[in-house]
Amino acid sequence: MLIRTASDIVPSEITPQAVYLNRRQFMAASAGLLLPLSAIAALPAGKSPYSTSDTPNSRKDITSYNNFYEFGTGKDEPALYAGRLKTRPWTVTVDGEVGSPRSFDLDSLLKLKLQERIYRMRCVEGWSMVIPWIGFPLAELLKQVQPNSRAKFVAFETALRPGEMPGVARRVLDWPYREGLRMDEAMHPLTIMAVGLYGDVLPGQNGAPIRLVVPWKYGFKSIKSVTRIHLVEKQPPTSWNLAAPGEYGFYSNVNPEVDHPRWSQATERRIGEFFKRKTLPFNGYGEQVAGLYRGMDLRKNF
Repeated sequence: MLIRTASDIVPSEITPQAVYLNRRQFMAASAGLLLPLSAIAALPAGKSPYSTSDTPNSRKDITSYNNFYEFGTGKDEPALYAGRLKTRPWTVTVDGEVGSPRSFDLDSLLKLKLQERIYRMRCVEGWSMVIPWIGFPLAELLKQVQPNSRAKFVAFETALRPGEMPGVARRVLDWPYREGLRMDEAMHPLTIMAVGLYGDVLPGQNGAPIRLVVPWKYGFKSIKSVTRIHLVEKQPPTSWNLAAPGEYGFYSNVNPEVDHPRWSQATERRIGEFFKRKTLPFNGYGEQVAGLYRGMDLRKNF
């Protein structure tokens, strides 16, 4: 399968935002998409009830300004180097505290109920984007392996391929990259596994071929290029929490009242905009997810 990087794409090939937001025109413009046409055809018509009304960032913004340290720490380096990542074949193993552990190839994952969802995404560094993802609820995948009563947390692991990921030589983190969610967070309907954006397969710099998206948490919780999902009884270690526990908590919910030790989280700058805006609690998804944390000290459990 040919996967194009940002450097391959000229402005004339980028679907105009007005066309994308018009479903009929968008589908007509999508005849050459790289996702299987059967999967695209199965997408529900109209806007998802989970989508924000915010205008999405341009494809250029989304694919040229990225955090993906396996390909470098500069914002431009993932787009430069992620084309090296071979995404076919690709397998995601789901095991641990489950009744039916199994491995899923990419084609079987694409047969799950794909949806288009426009989500706000907030980085801990103070910048944000609005991204039109294509993916399926993580809950749909987990149900297939039948979690048992000991499954309290979900641990995720990224591919580790030094020959394809030049950034891992820098040892910025203890590779492979690891993340985790509480079981109820993982099963929440907002939590998805994304396989595309803007009607196309995920570019390498955005986490190809499959990544987690948890829109009410800071971006580093949405682990990229996932190869293993492991259900466990105890809270799993996560990469940034291991590297800097005083700066990156396990929960990492967007909370404008809890500053990062080195900068404020009260405001953010959306890529493409000059002025900053106020950061919303839970990134604006409080109505849907605040109940998950009722009774918790969100300063202690940051």
